Amino acid sequence: MAQRKHLDDFLRGRIIGRLECGRTQLEVSEELGIAQSVISRLWQRFQDDGNVSRCYSTGRPRVTTPNEDRYLAVTAKRNRRSTASDLSRQLSSATGTTVSRQTVYRRLGHIGLYARRPVRCVPLTATHCRLRLALSREHALWTPQQWSCVMFSDESRFSLQSDSRRTFIWRAPGTRYHQENTFERHRYGGAGWLVSGGIILGSRTDLHVQSVTMTGHIYRDVILEQHVRLFRGAMGAEFLFMDDNARPHRTNIVDECLQSEDITRMDWPAYSPDLNPIEHVWDMLGRRIAARRPPPTCLPELLWALLDEWSNIPQDQIDNLILSMPRRCKACIASSGKHTPY
Repeated sequence: MAQRKHLDDFLRGRIIGRLECGRTQLEVSEELGIAQSVISRLWQRFQDDGNVSRCYSTGRPRVTTPNEDRYLAVTAKRNRRSTASDLSRQLSSATGTTVSRQTVYRRLGHIGLYARRPVRCVPLTATHCRLRLALSREHALWTPQQWSCVMFSDESRFSLQSDSRRTFIWRAPGTRYHQENTFERHRYGGAGWLVSGGIILGSRTDLHVQSVTMTGHIYRDVILEQHVRLFRGAMGAEFLFMDDNARPHRTNIVDECLQSEDITRMDWPAYSPDLNPIEHVWDMLGRRIAARRPPPTCLPELLWALLDEWSNIPQDQIDNLILSMPRRCKACIASSGKHTPY
């Protein structure tokens, strides 16, 4: 009995050649050790269409045509906040072809578009971009020794509830910070604690936590007098203090305090949280709070968790963020002052 064997194109050609020379299917079967039924089917296909290559099954027929695939891609790029269900309905309305959400995901994935959360960035005007670019060009070549004299400070709000960020957009890998893939918005507050702190190479201030809105008087009496002034005294005239342009930071009483304590303030462009490494420290703090088991369930628990986790953030991680400032400046220059991956 002839054994079954894999037929490559060369072997199929040998079979057809022998049959065309007048050999019988039985003779070819016995000579090559291939079942006569296989030879019969191969000969019949050759008679029908002149083809001897194997016909591979493609499974379920493809639902969409190449034109419909392009329609999905163009529609997704025009409105990047469309869901897969939205795109499926638009395709059905335009062409009459009905596809599932999974099919939409696959078609867009084939051209490199995937559903991802948009990056949330503050709005930037042309003036903002110009000032950000000027700062970056001025400090792009600063050495670690120069950055070690800068204290970065900021405030952030923490609450028991967090933003779920369920909105997705369609984008290709490596395009996260392209303008069409970002979502600009101003920060907003909520019930919780307002925290203030400062970081410097090798150290950090204590974390100040309050429930009320920051004012110029609180900023002067607590942040400057109780924390920043001590670092200025320890480091001397090389000390630089960085804070953003929030209204409480720019009151007359704050300016008078900085002058009286001989604290040099670093010029800082508005709407530049991506250039401030302490923003990543707030992100670390938030993730450490979220990872606590059990998580805080009331504001007093959240208060103690914030103080505890702030002191437990490894200093080398903070130092690495500060030492990333040259890269941040270069990224800002490369983007012409617009949003950076930081």
